[in-house]
Amino acid sequence: MENKNNKMRLRQQVLLEHLNPAAPARRRAVGGVASSNLVVSSSPCAAGDSAPYPRTTDFLDDVVIVAAYRTAICRAKRGGFKDTFPDDLLAPVLKAVIETTGVKAQEVGDIVVGSVLAPGAQRANECRMAAFFAGFPETVPVRTVNRQCSSGLQAVADVAAAIKAGFYDIGIGAGLESMTSNPMAWEGSVNPRVESNQRAQDCLLPMGVTSENVAERYGVGRKQQDAASVTSHQRAAAATAAGKFRDEIIPVHTKLVDPKTGEEKQVTIAVDDGIRPQTTLADLAKLKAVFKKNGSTTAGNSSQVSDGAAAVLLMKRRTALEKGIPVLGVFRSFVAVGVDPAVMGIGPAVAIPKAVQAAGLELSDIDLFEINEAFASQFTYCAQQLELDPEKINVNGGAIALGHPLGATGARCTATLLNEMKRRGKDCRFGVVSMCIGSGMGAAAVFERGSVVDTLSNARPIADNNLLSKDAK
Repeated sequence: MENKNNKMRLRQQVLLEHLNPAAPARRRAVGGVASSNLVVSSSPCAAGDSAPYPRTTDFLDDVVIVAAYRTAICRAKRGGFKDTFPDDLLAPVLKAVIETTGVKAQEVGDIVVGSVLAPGAQRANECRMAAFFAGFPETVPVRTVNRQCSSGLQAVADVAAAIKAGFYDIGIGAGLESMTSNPMAWEGSVNPRVESNQRAQDCLLPMGVTSENVAERYGVGRKQQDAASVTSHQRAAAATAAGKFRDEIIPVHTKLVDPKTGEEKQVTIAVDDGIRPQTTLADLAKLKAVFKKNGSTTAGNSSQVSDGAAAVLLMKRRTALEKGIPVLGVFRSFVAVGVDPAVMGIGPAVAIPKAVQAAGLELSDIDLFEINEAFASQFTYCAQQLELDPEKINVNGGAIALGHPLGATGARCTATLLNEMKRRGKDCRFGVVSMCIGSGMGAAAVFERGSVVDTLSNARPIADNNLLSKDAK
């Protein structure tokens, strides 16, 4: 029996060597095998097992989010930002992530801004100007990224990847869209070759038509879509009334111009202005379909065209600990996928499982979802296809009520998700941000709440002790 115990100890000691490559240099021979002089002892963890090696409470190379803010989201051409320059939308959130954390602006390695509709060179210059308005020195670079509706999330993912690769330790992923300044429109002519390629041809479909395609192909009825719209407005209104958005919205000091008199009025915008608390099914039922005769997609069950911006400050966990900055969330995974352009709205149903799997999790592990409500048809289909709990999705409303400033949405959803996860504390560990993407794609990212102590990415209680060695009986 003693020999058997010695053999078990030896196996565990060898395992300890592999798990602790930085073990002390002093070694002694045990049974002819070199081993460290660390004492092997079992320690319990949240997974319910007993491990013969020490657990750590954090991984210093994790990419973490320490701040995530957004502007209010306002209706394009009619709302609070109709007379605000795009760079004046972005500057306040860039400034906020620095000022609230105490990070020095010159320490930021890059600012990546998601944006969709503006001419590329012009928007790139506007974002650079916004950085200067926000107080960043000339040494901090800025670039833009465009993956259509996921551009803001792509910006966050790009910064996370760059930090992970060691390009820099601190970066900002942001998003910006002024649909007042830059309405959706095709510029120039279309390549006639699209007539010979159906997939290419479907890339040109109006987004509302793809919504009708989803509804028809997957059987999402008008009543279901209108019900999703009512829920979105009710939840957004309730969240606003409860002050839930105060932690994520940065007030913007701007102007409103009277279209008749030209008189300018100085205002501070700090509340989303597209929410309609009194929306009812009866009201929505009166609206006509917009994109197809006898269709089901209406102005009432589609996302609103909007103006807004958001910014997310990321860094290595080591850097956050050194600076004493609390961690809001941990970036765990990101996935972008392609789908049939004719039903582009199904993107989240494909992207979410892949992102969750990449994080080492299962769908049942996810406590909250922010799935962009481009259209109620596709949002409803994705939730049903993945069999998600409605009480976990867009708990504070979505784009149907809040609005969808294309390039900003991914960063906005990240701010909304992480702040809600912080409010829920120990009852909420993992969250997902996802959206469909024009031309037939989907994107999703998994985040972990920042204050979690046990960093096992897939910890589950187990009934019996899983012994590491077959000799340990």
